[in-house]
Amino acid sequence: MFTPLTEQRQLIVGYGLVLLGALGFSSKAIFIKLAYAANLQVDALTLLALRMAFAMPFFMVVVLWQALYSPSMALTRKQWVAVIVLGLIGYYIASYLDFLGLQFISAGLERVIIFLYPTFVVLFSALFYRRKIPSKVAVALGLSYVGTLLVFVEHLTMATSGLLLGSGFVLSSAVIFSWFVMGSGEMTRSIGSARFTAYTMIVAGTATLVHFGCRLGVPLIPLPVLPYAGWERVYGLALLMAIFSTVLPAFLMNAGIRRIGAGSASIISTLGPIATLILAYLFLGEAITPVQLAGTFFVLAGVYVVGRVKF
Repeated sequence: MFTPLTEQRQLIVGYGLVLLGALGFSSKAIFIKLAYAANLQVDALTLLALRMAFAMPFFMVVVLWQALYSPSMALTRKQWVAVIVLGLIGYYIASYLDFLGLQFISAGLERVIIFLYPTFVVLFSALFYRRKIPSKVAVALGLSYVGTLLVFVEHLTMATSGLLLGSGFVLSSAVIFSWFVMGSGEMTRSIGSARFTAYTMIVAGTATLVHFGCRLGVPLIPLPVLPYAGWERVYGLALLMAIFSTVLPAFLMNAGIRRIGAGSASIISTLGPIATLILAYLFLGEAITPVQLAGTFFVLAGVYVVGRVKF
């Protein structure tokens, strides 16, 4: 039994954990852009492979720890198929498209576009399950898309090279990640969120490293001896991204959700795009304009409403 004071502390700790997790996920785009700037030769696949190579050992330790100290029922064949498919689409394909997009667009625009994935969950749910979208949700969806359009048009005025291509990559990533979210609910309930996260990340990491090896045939570790400056910085940024934007946020989010629930966690996570804008301004020198702030606010307001309504 929890006393009211203990429950209050649990809530405070939960909010703090989710907030830290959201900030960690928001910093991913910053690390990616810094890595691209550090070495013009690095591409999306190499950077993603480095991230996975550094992150996978942590998730393997989680799997081993649970097997030794918290054994659970073995996964069925159907569950393994689900884990593999969801890992491939959620953390491999969607991540790769996101990394590709960040080669062309700003971190602020990327975060606004990628944050549309909850709205795509609603749209696909209505399409596949023949559910009627309530008027309140429809207004929220429209608000989110108007906000994204505002931010996109603002970047058009900056004459950014590859804006359409990069935005298309990131939009595709958001759509595919929404499929991952739709399929992950039942799996997290049946095998546990920590185990599901660890398994899917290992699947995605393996696929990424196989892709990297087949395409480039270059070893990730040790450091490649290449006549390009900045490779050491790229490895350092990839390591920081693996720890602070992949491993820690995943477990911080899981711990926070257990304390405050998924609904409250999703609301706190709406601070992510704002955090990305601030970090991009501080570390990348990206401008923050009134139009961009207005568009981001519309997106967050729409996602907030969508997250509050049971659909």
